[in-house]
Amino acid sequence: MALSRIWSAFIIVAIVVAGVKCFFFGQSDIFNWMVIGKADDPANPLKLDGIIQTCWVAVELCLKLIGILALFMGLMSIAERAGGIRLLSRIVGPFFSKLFPDIPKGHPSMGHMIMNFSANLLGLDNAATPFGLKAMESLQELNPSKDVASNSQIMFLCLHAAGLNLIPVSVIAIRASQNASNPTDIFIPCLIVTFVGTIAAMLIVSFKQKINIIQPVIIIWVLSISFVIALLVLYIVSLNAEGIKSFSGILSNGLILLVFLLIVLGGLYKKIDVFDAFIDGAKNGFDTAIKIVPYLVGMLVAISLLRTSGTFDVVISAIKNGFAFLGADTRFVEGLPTALIRPLSGGAARGMMVSTMETYGPDSFASRLSGIFQGASDTTFYIVAVYFGSVSIKNTRYAIGAMLLADLVGVCTAIGLAYLFFG
Repeated sequence: MALSRIWSAFIIVAIVVAGVKCFFFGQSDIFNWMVIGKADDPANPLKLDGIIQTCWVAVELCLKLIGILALFMGLMSIAERAGGIRLLSRIVGPFFSKLFPDIPKGHPSMGHMIMNFSANLLGLDNAATPFGLKAMESLQELNPSKDVASNSQIMFLCLHAAGLNLIPVSVIAIRASQNASNPTDIFIPCLIVTFVGTIAAMLIVSFKQKINIIQPVIIIWVLSISFVIALLVLYIVSLNAEGIKSFSGILSNGLILLVFLLIVLGGLYKKIDVFDAFIDGAKNGFDTAIKIVPYLVGMLVAISLLRTSGTFDVVISAIKNGFAFLGADTRFVEGLPTALIRPLSGGAARGMMVSTMETYGPDSFASRLSGIFQGASDTTFYIVAVYFGSVSIKNTRYAIGAMLLADLVGVCTAIGLAYLFFG
């Protein structure tokens, strides 16, 4: 019900705001651009896609997902038949059994989740999505109420949405293309924010599910992960922008190829029909991509209406005026559009970040803050629509509220770190 109400609110608010602009402020063509507008149309003053074009974009996105999902789910099928997922489940079992008490020991979903979290950590969105969808499918097998999100599914998605990421390569690349004096200066703030957001998500959901996180196993795992991240940070800060980009490419893409190699070798060692296993898994990838089309269309259309109606501009203006009235520093408000739109659309947030750089300069406080927002959070509503939609969950319970609360913690942390690092 929560998702239904939020989706309805998006549409109602957007149309009301557009109606006010049309009938009270003389923007008579706003309805036209909201429906049939195209971002690449020179005559379009909004430079945003309307709902018709957005429907095409949603379908094209799912079509592109088909190949990626087929590839990675095919490989996952090989890994499952060869016993690799069970092995991974046993390794992470002591930690995950505390956070996911409803999952039986050694269940494949644990392996699927760790693959998803690892891909997220390395910034491999193309790999993270198939692994995450497979994890949701595995968790759905344990779900007693098939249309209601289980505790394990909520915990998994909240941790996933927190978006723990090691190196924000795309943000660094964009800052470099905009001639920032130090494109990598947002690296440490981004890493800290994603880590804080992940811990916040874990604490929020654990509190709601009455999970005791003050346990030796959880503390040891969290401290161990923190130690590994700290070592990587110490190494990465010694590199320049080009070195970070090169290291990230070798680490992330090299690990993907290593996973491919280990899966195929494991399948051959276990004497399974490797290609047949791949085809079986790939078929599931195709089915999953088609299944999420209506969920993605519905969510992207609602987001499109919010953007084209100018609702975000109204919200930002109100926030800035409110802080100005209180006499507070309002520099952070200029970077907020990225934070507000990031839970809705990664592409739109990226465009907002570039726009902020072009408006205020790549080395401005607003641009750096915008970069931290972009590199330190994930697309909450996209994740909800795609992941819950893939297993036909209708009642998401408190999942969205928990994700948005963790996002808020991340936003507040990002603002604080921006002032700490960049004054």
